Amino acid sequence: MDKVRSTAEDGIAVVTIASPPVNALDAGVRAGLAEAVRRADADPAVRAIVIAAEGRTFIAGADISEFGKPPAPPSLPEVIDGFDSVGKPLVAAIGGAALGGGLEVALGCHARIAGPAAKLGLPEVKLGLIPGAGGTQRLPRLIGAAPAFRLMADGNPVSAAEALALGIVDAVVESDLLEAAKAKALELAGTMRRTRDLDRQLQPGGREAFEQAAAEALKRSPDLPNIAALVDSVRASFTEPFEAGQALERARFVALVADDRSKALRYAFFAERETARVPGLAKDTARRPIRRAAVIGAGTMGAGIAMCFANAGIPVTVIETGDELLARGLDRIAGTYAASVKRGSLSAADEAHRLALVAGKVGLEAAADADVVVEAAFEDMDLKHQIFGTLDRIARPGAILATNTSYLDVDAIAAATGRPGDVLGLHFFSPANVMRLLEVVRGKETAPEVLATALDLGKRLGKVPVVVGVCRGFVGNRMLARRTQEAERLLIEGALPHEVDAALTGFGFRMGPFAVSDLAGLDIAWRNRKSLGQAAPVADALCEAGRLGQKAGRGYYLYPEGARAGVRDPEVEALLQQVSARLGVTRRPIPAEEIVERLVYPMVNEGARILEEGIAARPGDIDAIWINGYGWPAWRGGPMFYTDQVGLKTVAARLEAFAAARGEPALAPAPLLRRLAEAGQGFAGWAAPAR
Repeated sequence: MDKVRSTAEDGIAVVTIASPPVNALDAGVRAGLAEAVRRADADPAVRAIVIAAEGRTFIAGADISEFGKPPAPPSLPEVIDGFDSVGKPLVAAIGGAALGGGLEVALGCHARIAGPAAKLGLPEVKLGLIPGAGGTQRLPRLIGAAPAFRLMADGNPVSAAEALALGIVDAVVESDLLEAAKAKALELAGTMRRTRDLDRQLQPGGREAFEQAAAEALKRSPDLPNIAALVDSVRASFTEPFEAGQALERARFVALVADDRSKALRYAFFAERETARVPGLAKDTARRPIRRAAVIGAGTMGAGIAMCFANAGIPVTVIETGDELLARGLDRIAGTYAASVKRGSLSAADEAHRLALVAGKVGLEAAADADVVVEAAFEDMDLKHQIFGTLDRIARPGAILATNTSYLDVDAIAAATGRPGDVLGLHFFSPANVMRLLEVVRGKETAPEVLATALDLGKRLGKVPVVVGVCRGFVGNRMLARRTQEAERLLIEGALPHEVDAALTGFGFRMGPFAVSDLAGLDIAWRNRKSLGQAAPVADALCEAGRLGQKAGRGYYLYPEGARAGVRDPEVEALLQQVSARLGVTRRPIPAEEIVERLVYPMVNEGARILEEGIAARPGDIDAIWINGYGWPAWRGGPMFYTDQVGLKTVAARLEAFAAARGEPALAPAPLLRRLAEAGQGFAGWAAPAR
């Protein structure tokens, strides 16, 4: 079947892309589109041309499956450049998503008419790429370089109304889209101007605004090659003729396709999408309606979770045990929103709307009418049993009962109720209103519709929901515990906090483990260790000395006069000498490469155990968790992907050496890692056995 159809009536040719559901720009669509437009332009009976599409999507972008393969002609730049030679008005009728190459096709037209449901964007940055078919040259000329750059650097689509305000589309019509596009095409007869010939990037102050936006983006993402390439390409719209700018863009695009960091970013993008496929959960599983929510606990985590619901337009009741604690929590929510307004990231009207969705109550009875209840109390099993036992009595039938526990046994919590099928874990990450990761912990009795509803809810809250199984720490924190143990050992053996942190930030993390500990507060992990009868000689000594992190002005680092960034503290370095001597350890310099290996490889080893136990469904789920919840650099693709690049044989050998050097069998390669290494395989080819 032809992927592109063309009809002509009353002097207007309508070229329709007919490759639903997403109308991806594969070779067949590209060739059909180019030929249909060429024929319409050559037809003397045709006065104007409209490009439309079947279904609810205009064009969702390029065919990603073609990446890495020999290019099939015509290329998308050739197709769109062909539009520039068309001597008749060419209008895009955008009824649904116009993303990536789809928007670039529309930018090659003389005008764009959108329906109210349209979404427009250039999301290539999320694939480690940049627009490669003229987007970096046409969009700045159409709407100005600074707003065009921000849209491309962000990668998120804008609504039809936002596109109209930016100037991307000429009109948004509620009525017949095709008729409106035809009318616009006829209106342009003899007056159309190619997008490439516009010059809105040259408006007064345009260059300065762009350079400021570019500097901010490079500062945020210094390691992402596509951001630097995007800056260079958009800058060329000021300094080069269109053809030269487009040639630069294409060269940068082609280089990025082959770049290892870009490949890792593409892997991470698809790994995140794959998390929605949950083994054993049918697509048509029924969902429960979520109209109202309740959050138990108004501390930092509870307040952040409540904001997630309010941000998504879901009324939420915050529940505390007393008026003072409740007032403090509500003030925390109001203060966070006020700060967003002050920064300009939230309007005063949106602030008022979200605050109106948040109510505060004392007593668990306030959860009686909620469709979902999220418990965010202290990490104490007795307390959680008490809460869930009460919820079992007062929550309405069918309500989802969720715990935000970071470590505890969700099945044991569910056992406190007579409805364990309604119980699961929703593990948010701090700050909950910012962090994208949501570990959805499936208990052994969690009902399928509860799990499916939780996944939909996570997306509604703007999260990346990843299903995990029940074990201590689930996936992320279980692996983090291995890194934390190794970080402590490095300090005892001779490394200093700033050296460990520098090695990990040099690897690509935004913060090192000790800076993170200071930010979170050392007392949280200290209490957890004491409850388990565990010890960490360095961290315990710091806590006993009152060095609890930033909030105390001192932790692994010193924070003079409330500083946010810590500085080296001679007292800590003296303490390390004392701890090492007490344990009979002769300190030695430890190179950065060894620090990274000892922090990362034991984590990966634990990830292999997690996979074999079925706690995570696939390696990509682990990678999505670490990228979205723990600051793993996306351009390294996640810990399991990174290990494949290093080679499992290399990692297994290093783990063997670590285990032998310290006489610690737990550091030896996990069975799955060992088997894959011996077979010369990687995690990428591994599939969980049927259970």
